[in-house]
Amino acid sequence: MARPPARKIYAHAKLRRLRTERGMNQVELARTLGISTSYLNQIEHSQRPLTAAVLLRIAEVLGVDPEFFSEAAEERLATDLRAALGDEATGALTSVEEAAEVARDHPDVARALVALHHRYRDTAEQVAALASADASPTSPATALPPAEPHDEVRDFFYAHHNHFGPLDGEAEHAARDWGLESARPATDILRGRLADRHHVTVVRAAPDRSADARRFDAGNRLLFLSPWLSEGQRAFQLATQLALLEHGPLLDALVDADGLTSPQATALARIGLANYFAGALLMPYTVFQAAAEELRYDIELLQARFGVGFETVCHRLSTLQRSGRRGVPFSFLRVDRAGNVSKRQSATDFHFSRLGGTCPLWTVYAAFSSPGRVLTQVAEMPDGKRYFWVARTVTRGGAGHHAPRAEFAVALGCELRHAHRLVYAEGVALDDSRAATPIGLGCRICERRDCAQRARPPAGGRLAVDPDRRTYVPYPVETSDLRSG
Repeated sequence: MARPPARKIYAHAKLRRLRTERGMNQVELARTLGISTSYLNQIEHSQRPLTAAVLLRIAEVLGVDPEFFSEAAEERLATDLRAALGDEATGALTSVEEAAEVARDHPDVARALVALHHRYRDTAEQVAALASADASPTSPATALPPAEPHDEVRDFFYAHHNHFGPLDGEAEHAARDWGLESARPATDILRGRLADRHHVTVVRAAPDRSADARRFDAGNRLLFLSPWLSEGQRAFQLATQLALLEHGPLLDALVDADGLTSPQATALARIGLANYFAGALLMPYTVFQAAAEELRYDIELLQARFGVGFETVCHRLSTLQRSGRRGVPFSFLRVDRAGNVSKRQSATDFHFSRLGGTCPLWTVYAAFSSPGRVLTQVAEMPDGKRYFWVARTVTRGGAGHHAPRAEFAVALGCELRHAHRLVYAEGVALDDSRAATPIGLGCRICERRDCAQRARPPAGGRLAVDPDRRTYVPYPVETSDLRSG
């Protein structure tokens, strides 16, 4: 099967900013790189792409990773900008090209506009809460509800491309030092370390005591685990508790470095990093990345080899971005039947919309119709980029007929150029554009005006009634042009 050609890399304004920060002019940098000044000028103005040799030389001279010139961050910023400007408050959706140009050439301006939009949304929600029926005229003005911390934590992981090298390194060393690579069950090893090093006793919680998977009683040094956890889930919870007990300073340093704005967001991010460490401990980076390549990213085979769940493997696969030993760059998300996204991380330029929901044509929603089956999809975005997606349902909850359960769909996606590395792409016509499903980031900022699934017009557009099909056709019209059915 023919592989899609590699995408050309352009420096855009990044190289110019780097050169200025280093106090160099074009002549000096060109001489250091061993290229002509005119060639460097063309590179800085995106008239010539970066060759592999020049890219590596720039990275060496200016002290940056070659991934610095990836367009992923710019494309994410451009999508955020379009979502912000496409809000109901403005009603004017910026074109893809205009947003990309602002994000590329004026990133600080774009980030400022996105930040202003976030503040506007937070303020609007607070005003709505104060104006609700429960609010009394005498309520103190200072009793504003706190901003939602979950989005801030998602942005925290998103900004790091869901990869934290220091945590991966510590977990890999711990797995080796603690003997987790031996044949002895991981739960026995982790339970023993909790007892020997921290005097913590692991207790099986009563079936009706709590819905929590893990609860730590620091005063009595007791760790309560849900009785409904599988062996792999117990190991994960034990590893998470060890991360909190042994690597607290590292977790705090990683969280503090990004300046999260609320105690709630800081606490959530800290727990998220502890979970990251747990996954990295049970699936050490080098061993897991090698196994993923060997098994062609077969999630169920990796699940069996490492003794963890389907969702845990998917999440770990989305973190394999160590320089010099990168895995397939995946986006990962988890949704429920109502379309609520409870997890989303990305090592790619795929961007999850904040505005207007997600696309119902996405295979992650089709997974609910085929529980337990792995579904695949080649999806094409409005800008023409294509991605390969793998999705399956997962179920959480206790045992027994009356025990409450939660059902989710999890999905992994990568750019189509990486799909040939996945076992799931066998037999799929990756190079046939007709096999791709056109999806978008949500109706509010999606340009597809011929979509039969559209739930609302895009920002700045209207829906016209089609009298023949008794349905709505999305295109901008004047009210006087509507024909009655």
